[in-house]
Amino acid sequence: MGKPAKKGRRPACLLPLAALAAGLLWVGNFTVGRTELSVCSEKLPAAFEGFRIALVTDLHNRVFGPENDWLIGQLESAKPDLIALSGDIADEDSDLDVLSALLPRLSAIAPCVYVTGNHEWRMKDREAWFSLLEKSGVTYLSNRFARLTRGESEIMIAGVDDPNGPRDQKTPGKLLREVKVAAPDDYIVVLCHRNDQLENLANLGADLVLSGHAHGGVVRLPIFGAVFGTHYELFPEDTEGVITRGEACMVVSRGLGGSRRLPVRIANRPEIPVITLHSKEQLKYLR
Repeated sequence: MGKPAKKGRRPACLLPLAALAAGLLWVGNFTVGRTELSVCSEKLPAAFEGFRIALVTDLHNRVFGPENDWLIGQLESAKPDLIALSGDIADEDSDLDVLSALLPRLSAIAPCVYVTGNHEWRMKDREAWFSLLEKSGVTYLSNRFARLTRGESEIMIAGVDDPNGPRDQKTPGKLLREVKVAAPDDYIVVLCHRNDQLENLANLGADLVLSGHAHGGVVRLPIFGAVFGTHYELFPEDTEGVITRGEACMVVSRGLGGSRRLPVRIANRPEIPVITLHSKEQLKYLR
């Protein structure tokens, strides 16, 4: 007769696996990485060669390190020329005291521009949020545009407010027409929270679109990539990285926080994409 199996061995063996899973979940939800990306265009003025834009989206009340020091550290080390806040930085549950400490630190790193996501329009205290942006030195591009200058050269940056906003708000078509009237030949960067607008905005004249919203698909798998969309759709497209349509392109961030429907990110570490702009001519010499 064989020896009886020792009790308790199986649970003890599971403990390291449980600790590993917990560690991976923590890293994948409460640490932040930086993704270096490049986009190029013949329209980009030579003065803007190497211009760096840090894309911050979908914070959703998440905090990275004591007083967001880890988030600030990633941005400081990236040395951006501009920080683009493309929506859902705040939501219905956000603590404005926490954000009032974060926003001035962002503005101290580089000029900051912002557009709304879908959740900011659901905030009961959104007017206080908009006021906080202004007090913190963040430019809210509420269906408006601005010039970015380097020397005697310029590019245009426009912000498309989320459609969850007022029904009578300015349309993207009208906004881009205004940009084209002001600067017919300029390179145009558009902040737009939702990641499904590249074709429309490209047809309207946008050269680079900066988006979020998709949360990287929330759950990601090797080979397959994004598994769930923020509306529970399976295997959503255009959830991260650089997507091109003709001469235009869109950069989609996987974002920083959790989706309200699926709050836990799996194999989908929070990220800050940092986009370096190049002219096609200059890119030849960088390869």
